[in-house]
Amino acid sequence: MQKLFEGRYLRILDDNGWEFAQRTGVSGVVVILAVTDDDRVLLVEQYRKPVKARVLELPAGLAGDLAGAEDEALVTAAARELLEETGYEASDWVVLGEAPVSAGLSDETVMFFLARGLRKVGPGGGDESEDIEVFEVPRAELRKFIAARQAYGTKVDAKIGGGLWMAAHLLD
Repeated sequence: MQKLFEGRYLRILDDNGWEFAQRTGVSGVVVILAVTDDDRVLLVEQYRKPVKARVLELPAGLAGDLAGAEDEALVTAAARELLEETGYEASDWVVLGEAPVSAGLSDETVMFFLARGLRKVGPGGGDESEDIEVFEVPRAELRKFIAARQAYGTKVDAKIGGGLWMAAHLLD
C-alpha cells in the first residue's frame, strides 16, 4: 500500500491501483438514533462544506479525536456528541451495528447506536465551530418532514435511513 497524500484529517492511499481515503486522528465514528419517550426522532441539520449545502442528519461524531482521550470508548463519544449536538442525555444505549459509509471511496465505518431514555439537559447546537439546528420529529411524520426539508434545498444523509432500518429490523 502506498501513501499518496496526508493532510490534517485525511490520508489518501493506493492499494494496488485502488485509491481511497482514510480518516486520521480518530478511533471511530458514531451515529446516534435518538428516540424520545413520546416517539420523536432527533435530527440535526448543519452546513457541510464538501457538498456545499445544509444536510439533515442523525447526531454523529468522532471518537478519539480529543487530546488526552484518544482511546475514548465509542459509547462515550456517542453520549458526548448527543449532548453537544442536541442538548440531550440518554439513560439507555443499544449498539445497532457497524456499517461502511462509502465502501468504494473510504475505509471508514460508523457504529450506530440507539439512544433512549432521553432527558433535555442543555441547549445543543454543537460546539463553537458548528451551527447545528435540532429537530424533534414524530417518527410517524418523518417522511413528510424529510420531503419538506428536501423541497427547501436541504440534502438528506443516507445514514438516517440506515439507522431507522437497523433499529426496526435488528432489535426485533
